Amino acid sequence: MTTSVPVGRGAAESWRALRRPMLVTGIIVLVAIVVLIATTASTSGPFSPDSTERDGARALSNLLKKHGVNVHGTERLSDAVKPGAGKALLIGPSGQLDRADWQRIADAGWSHLILIRPGRVQLSVLAPGVRDASQTLSLRSREPDCDLAAAVKAGTVTVGGTTYSAPPGAITCYGDGINHTVVRIDSGSRTIDVIGTSRSFTNNQLADDGNAALALNMLGTHKDLTWYLPQFESDGVDEERGDGPPLVPPDVRYIAWALAFAVLVVALWRGRRLGPVVVERLPVIVHAAETTEGRARLYRRSRARDRAAAALRESALGKLHKAHGIPRRAEPSAVVATLAARTGWDPHTLYEALYGMPPLDDAALLNLSDVLDVLMQEVRNP
Repeated sequence: MTTSVPVGRGAAESWRALRRPMLVTGIIVLVAIVVLIATTASTSGPFSPDSTERDGARALSNLLKKHGVNVHGTERLSDAVKPGAGKALLIGPSGQLDRADWQRIADAGWSHLILIRPGRVQLSVLAPGVRDASQTLSLRSREPDCDLAAAVKAGTVTVGGTTYSAPPGAITCYGDGINHTVVRIDSGSRTIDVIGTSRSFTNNQLADDGNAALALNMLGTHKDLTWYLPQFESDGVDEERGDGPPLVPPDVRYIAWALAFAVLVVALWRGRRLGPVVVERLPVIVHAAETTEGRARLYRRSRARDRAAAALRESALGKLHKAHGIPRRAEPSAVVATLAARTGWDPHTLYEALYGMPPLDDAALLNLSDVLDVLMQEVRNP
């Protein structure tokens, strides 16, 4: 009757070995999630006040903050429909809502609305009378050609993009004389600015001409500015950009980063780490002579006379090279000639002993061992 013996660690032993690394990994992942949640930007993408990319607006956001404007970036509709009396709301060009949502924003009572490249539905609700002229101006330096104080102070600005026709009483700037890229409507209780492009206010072009001055004068009218970038679309397609809603909601960005960090931690933990050499005490000390005898017995059992002869010759050659100062890479003929001159042995005998054919039987192998032993004795006792 045979009894099976389990190999490896059991479940209890494995748990005791892994619970501490698992606990440490869990704590690291939890801390990473908390940090990511705390530091995740509230907005992302083109014209985002948190983006440092060329098409972002982090530079403008910082400029406004330095001039005492509290900039609150958001992608949530709930922030855009809060009571806005005495505050400004900027609506970026990154999304399209339905008419009901635009009406909720209009009813919030914002004192200043800045519409960046708005769509037709957005214009009809938030800026009545302003129409998309369906004409695009090339991006270049332009004079304001209007009496709007913010534009007059800024002077020449690098602008272009969508143009608009304005209703009577509106102020129009930066156009071609018929249609304009900047339109302001002042109804007394509310100021509405329609701007046909966001490129002039991006990180890449804010420093050109008077772009920074125009942005600061138009957006810095109130101490509180809500920077709203719509992300979800009710009708499925953005009129201006022609693309659909994002596949991954912005709220789950930090989850993906946390999972990626967790995978990295586990990979580092489970990966092979090469540390210093650890000296372990051998359970049994095996002497060199016993090792040699054991290998000889293995050679004899397998009848590996060729390997045994090669081992004997290699050992002898190593000692002879060292004793007589012969280079390790010397040709066999040079080695034999040198040894024959110094020992007086017959060159043919030396060549057969050091470089000859493998022995055919045990007697020949024993004879080769005796010959090499005699040769070594002459080296040790010249």
